[in-house]
Amino acid sequence: MDTTLIESMITELCADDGTEPELCELLAVVAEREGVWAEPQDLEQGAQFVTAYINQVPYMIKVAWTAALTVGLESQMQQILDMVKSYWVEGDDVIPDELGIIGLLDDAYCSLTSLQSVSDHYRLQTGKHLFPSDLGTANQAMRRIIGEPYASELDRIVIRTMTQTGLVEAVKSMASEEKQLNFAANSTIWNHGPAGALDLSDLKKLGL
Repeated sequence: MDTTLIESMITELCADDGTEPELCELLAVVAEREGVWAEPQDLEQGAQFVTAYINQVPYMIKVAWTAALTVGLESQMQQILDMVKSYWVEGDDVIPDELGIIGLLDDAYCSLTSLQSVSDHYRLQTGKHLFPSDLGTANQAMRRIIGEPYASELDRIVIRTMTQTGLVEAVKSMASEEKQLNFAANSTIWNHGPAGALDLSDLKKLGL
């Protein structure tokens, strides 16, 4: 699964000298909105979280594609990944790309929330984790950083993507077949819980 374009966009914007100050300014506003006074080092640690979150996207796209091939959801996952990629390259963003790294927040949030939603639906139906990482809590933190009304608009995009691809129905159908075959006795994907997640402990100092 080719993520070269997304990786180049991330590398270009994250390497900019103005990236951390821009994020710190944004997070200072977020902390104030949450009723918290954040120290400079708290803002720097928050900026590191945001950068790490954005950098997760190419990795998770590759993980999602590998997992989809394993369980037979490649057709539906291909549609989701195509929509994820199109959101990165199209100019009609909820948060304009002209804002530098801040303009990538919506792209990353849409991407990782869509992929986590797939995994959540899969786990609901089969009891197994589709991905070795759980980004649910990180997605919630990013949602609060983005704020309203943008977050709700992005959520609607994710819901529309899930509906249009038919992935939910495909997972239900597949889960039914697996249950008939006693899927728990013959796993094709991770049975253990998520192996890793982004460290969110420092975000508490920003009210998140």
